[in-house]
Amino acid sequence: MSETTLARPVPTASAVGPDAVLWDMDGTLLDSEKIWDVALDDLAAELGGVLSAPTRAAMVGSNMAVSIGLLFEDLGLRPDDDERLRAGRWLRDHMAQLFAEGLPWRPGARETLDVLGAAGVPMALVTNTERHLTERALPTLGAQRFAAVVCGDEVPSGKPAPDPYLRAAGLLGVAPARCLVVEDSPTGAAAARAAGCPTLVVPCAVPVPGAPGRVHRESLEGITVAELSEAWRSASPR
Repeated sequence: MSETTLARPVPTASAVGPDAVLWDMDGTLLDSEKIWDVALDDLAAELGGVLSAPTRAAMVGSNMAVSIGLLFEDLGLRPDDDERLRAGRWLRDHMAQLFAEGLPWRPGARETLDVLGAAGVPMALVTNTERHLTERALPTLGAQRFAAVVCGDEVPSGKPAPDPYLRAAGLLGVAPARCLVVEDSPTGAAAARAAGCPTLVVPCAVPVPGAPGRVHRESLEGITVAELSEAWRSASPR
């Protein structure tokens, strides 16, 4: 299934703010990293082990294939391809059940989407989560808010590669440097940097180190369009 492109406003160049905002999903808009915690712990138990905290932290922001590989390595298992496929199916099915039970928002995320929508700022959802799970989250997020949705299984390489953010910027018709990415993880922030997108980092499950092209904020609560524009300017190359 290909990435989603919805009817969208045409971006106009602005010297004072970004032409589009590209949003990560898990841990940024939705407090779903806790749901991944449950699912990955349950998969580890299904495989006869316990997932370590450092390995779980290393998974934050990665795609499912990487996470499953790290889990097997952490448990000291050497699976064949069929075992990896079975683990992937088990995790997908379990996550779908957990997503169906409800997806909580991160503080201030829904309000920030509303503020940007009211201001007519084009937005895209850019996630390493696979399409079939992302579709289960879109009713909570509001699919109509996003001019494009790019999922991890729809690009040659997921985050930390730049592909997802480059694809989203292309779908919106905006240069990557004119986009503001909002991310919560080192993996996602690395993808944004590789794509050349200024980034606002709002950490959730793990710390994100400072780097050129990034500004940090503890929470999205109370943030305004002017503050988002200032974040983009501060993270843009001088």
